[in-house]
Amino acid sequence: MVKYEQKLGIKSLALADRPREKLMFNDRRHLSDAELIAILIRSGNKTETCVEVGQRILLNYNHDLDILGRTSVQDLTLFKGIGEAKAISIIAALELGRRRRELAPVKLTQIHSSIDAFDLLRPMLADLDHEELWMLILNKANCVIGKHMISTGGQASTTVDPKIIFEKAITMKAAYIILAHNHPSGNCQPSREDIAVTKKLVEAGMLLDTPILDHLIITNTKFCSMADQEII
Repeated sequence: MVKYEQKLGIKSLALADRPREKLMFNDRRHLSDAELIAILIRSGNKTETCVEVGQRILLNYNHDLDILGRTSVQDLTLFKGIGEAKAISIIAALELGRRRRELAPVKLTQIHSSIDAFDLLRPMLADLDHEELWMLILNKANCVIGKHMISTGGQASTTVDPKIIFEKAITMKAAYIILAHNHPSGNCQPSREDIAVTKKLVEAGMLLDTPILDHLIITNTKFCSMADQEII
C-alpha cells in the first residue's frame, strides 16, 4: 500500500493555538517567540507546523533573538521549510525591532487645560474653509496618545458618528477623550446642535467608561471650551 505523507498545516492546530488568531483576539504579549516567527513564515513543512519550525529555529540559536537577528538569509534557508522569502521576512522583522530599541522614547504631550488642547489642535483646524471634527485620545495621566480626524464636511456642518469616535477610543485604550471642530465663519460659540450632540456623546462616554472631558470650537484666532463654559 502506498502511503502519502500528509503536510501538517497550521489549521491542524486548535483554534486557541493558532498564532494569528491569538494575536487578533489577545494581547500580543501572550504569544511566544516561536508563535511570532510562525506568523512571519505563515506555513511549516510536511512534518512540522509553522510554530514547530519557529521553535526549531529558536532552539538552534539558544532562544537568543539578538543572535538570530544577526544571522544571514543563507543560514536561515538551511532550515527545512524556510525559503529565501521567509528568511527575509524574519530578518526584516528583527531589524525593525532593533531599530525600535535605538529610538529615544517619545515625550507625550500632557493636557492641563483647554488652552493646551487648543494649541495642539489649532494647526489642523485653523484656516480651513470647511468643518472638520477631530479627537484627542488621552491616557490616565492626561497625556495625548492619539490624534485623529473623525469627519470632514461643508462650511456649516460635519458628520458626528459616535461609532467611529468610541471605536477609536476603545482600540487605543483611551482613558479620556477631547473633541474639537472648527467654525469657518469665525464665530467660536457652539450652536444648539453642537451642544445637543455633545451632550449625547458625553452620556455615551460615561456609559463606556471613557469620559469626554471637553469639546472645543476653534476658529483661526480663538476658541470656545464647552467644559470651561460649563455647558458639559
